[in-house]
Amino acid sequence: MNEQNLPPYTSYPAPLPTSTMATVSLISGILGFFILPLLASVVALITGYKARQETRSVPPTASGDGMATAGIIMGWIQIGLVVVGVCCLIAYFGFFAAWIASSQ
Repeated sequence: MNEQNLPPYTSYPAPLPTSTMATVSLISGILGFFILPLLASVVALITGYKARQETRSVPPTASGDGMATAGIIMGWIQIGLVVVGVCCLIAYFGFFAAWIASSQ
């Protein structure tokens, strides 16, 4: 291609900064599997939805929509696991309470 056809200076738009909320959402979503699952999942959900507002605004003010989505997904998975765990714990104690009551 002939370089004479190109404009002398081509400016590209500056890349958007990554949303801090998206980063916090992703980190708390990951940490929620290991440390304080309920608290970290709530933080992941709140910051994830706020980050998605930033990244999906018109015009977007930050990038990181994928990180926010990942944090939201991990937050909901952790909430589901906590609910299943609590149900299993209730069933466990209910089973033994019924077993002790029937043996007397």
